[in-house]
Amino acid sequence: MERARPALLRRGLRLEYATLGWNVAGVLVLAVAAVRAGSVALAGFGIDSAIEILASVVVVRELLGDADPVRERVALRRIGAAFFALAAYVSAQAVVVLATGSHPDSSPLGIGWTAATAGVMLALAAGKALTGRSLGHAVLRTEARVTLVDAYLASAVLAGLVLNTAAGWWWADPLAGFVVVVYGIREGLAARRAAAAVP
Repeated sequence: MERARPALLRRGLRLEYATLGWNVAGVLVLAVAAVRAGSVALAGFGIDSAIEILASVVVVRELLGDADPVRERVALRRIGAAFFALAAYVSAQAVVVLATGSHPDSSPLGIGWTAATAGVMLALAAGKALTGRSLGHAVLRTEARVTLVDAYLASAVLAGLVLNTAAGWWWADPLAGFVVVVYGIREGLAARRAAAAVP
């Protein structure tokens, strides 16, 4: 096992770098798609992608053995605060859209990106879970669960976009935004607990 450890660490890092790269691209793609369509769900998912970048940086430091408890605690607190801000922003936007009856436009770009993201994140989550188990690395296993939830979140946003486009159910987009809100609160609380657990 010890001889295999360096290769497993390299695999874990490649998986995290792939997640980082996808989320960096996602922030740009989702910003364009959200503005074009006026979509609350896409805006929320784009902000979530930006927060996930910060979370992946924490995991990369862990895998590189460059973890500093003080820096990690501060990073986790900031990630938690960012998730709470995401929840507040998307909640406010979704309420305004529902109250005013503002109809988001169809977003082929958003549909394509969220569909691809769901598939990519499922594959990355499986790779991280397997590598984390082989390494006995709790942080990577936890990150695998976060990545899996990200795939589910992409699927929820995708459902809202498709229902808006195919059935004209404009309210499905802000409702998908509320899925992002629930996720943001959950992850904000988890980050706060993780920060408190850092020695």
